[in-house]
Amino acid sequence: MTQSHATEAPAIVTVPTFGARFGAEVAGTFLLVFGVIGTAIFAAGFSGGEGGLNVGFLGVALALGLSVLVGAYAFGPVSGGHFNPAVSIGLAIAGRFAWKDVAPYIAAQLIGGIAASTLLVAIAAGGPNGFLAGARSGGFASTGWGELSPGGFSFVSALLVEILATAVLVFVILAVTGSRGAAGFAPIAIGLTLTVLALIAIPISNGSFNPARSIATAIYGGPTALAQLWLSIVAPIVGAIIAGSTFKLIFDGVRKS
Repeated sequence: MTQSHATEAPAIVTVPTFGARFGAEVAGTFLLVFGVIGTAIFAAGFSGGEGGLNVGFLGVALALGLSVLVGAYAFGPVSGGHFNPAVSIGLAIAGRFAWKDVAPYIAAQLIGGIAASTLLVAIAAGGPNGFLAGARSGGFASTGWGELSPGGFSFVSALLVEILATAVLVFVILAVTGSRGAAGFAPIAIGLTLTVLALIAIPISNGSFNPARSIATAIYGGPTALAQLWLSIVAPIVGAIIAGSTFKLIFDGVRKS
């Protein structure tokens, strides 16, 4: 008997190289910082709000969510779309990401974030007289408490909101990218989550949940921003540790029928 059909060739699975993953994290973090900080610096308080042309807190929150949503769709298939050291750490703690890749991912995120803030400084330098100096004296959208808090909130308030918001973010990422998540919709859920979290946190801490974003702005935000930077590094990492270490305990205890 002759063979009735040709044997199908096995599917070829392509795995992104480390260089491609590193570049995707640089690009995605660049997009995030350029989008949210650019909106905060140039559009949030445009003309002091005269004529209703400024976008305010809502605009900045949407810029954060949309930047991450677009970045996750564009670069997520290559690197996983972390764009945030706290996310990389949280995923590693939860067993979803290799520890050996955490440090290189953080390096890529810092490069992308600092490149974005540096270009924003260059753009602001061409603004009206005193524009860049005013942006930098105001902290350059850095996160913190007291004078860096848009609402004048305390250290404890800023610490709590950054920890809790990051924990919620990492919980959502772990949930929507797991086996029970709806395929293809994870970036939408993550982007909308960030928008909601930013609406809560911007008046309190200026809403970061991301050490790479905080470092990128603090280096241009003056002495107060640099002095308070530690909170915007430590608090998101604490939140990521909480989420990464408890996710399986809380959400993976589903019985199989």
